[in-house]
Amino acid sequence: MEKDFIIAGFGGQGVLLAGEVLANAFMLDDKNVTWYPSYGAEMRGGTVNCTVVMSDEEVSAVQKTSADFIIVLNQASFDKYTSWVKKGGSIIVNSSLAAIKKTRDDINYIFVPITKMAQETLGNIKMSNILSLGILSKISKLVSIETLEKALHNVIPPHRAHLIPKNIQALKLGYEYDLLKI
Repeated sequence: MEKDFIIAGFGGQGVLLAGEVLANAFMLDDKNVTWYPSYGAEMRGGTVNCTVVMSDEEVSAVQKTSADFIIVLNQASFDKYTSWVKKGGSIIVNSSLAAIKKTRDDINYIFVPITKMAQETLGNIKMSNILSLGILSKISKLVSIETLEKALHNVIPPHRAHLIPKNIQALKLGYEYDLLKI
């Protein structure tokens, strides 16, 4: 079983970190995995995305033009990547920074005010990326919160270790979000 994931947003939203955490979590679950980052030349504010491919077998290709699950953290990413979702796949949309609109009837839309939740509950919009992984864990059922927590410990550098508890809180907040509100 191979599953493809894309995480996209603008520079400074932690897109690459989220992808690295997800890839590491799959490795902890003994899956074959690739993580492929892509970003513009801008330091902050430019477009950023990464592809994570997880498989029980060898990974078929690194860079994908479609995915089973896509997380978009801003409007530009929503506009670009909605068409990339495989039929029957899911797109998690940060409705704090992207319009709630459904242009396809063959995919699942999960609109969550991710940035607003991160600000209001965690006091930091920079937790939006990890909060979105909690949502992904819940809807995909492919990686557990516990494994994502372990991956955070592996990926976050020692000088940022003090942020791990807040990131774990963000994971749980995303996972526990009532998707029926949507």
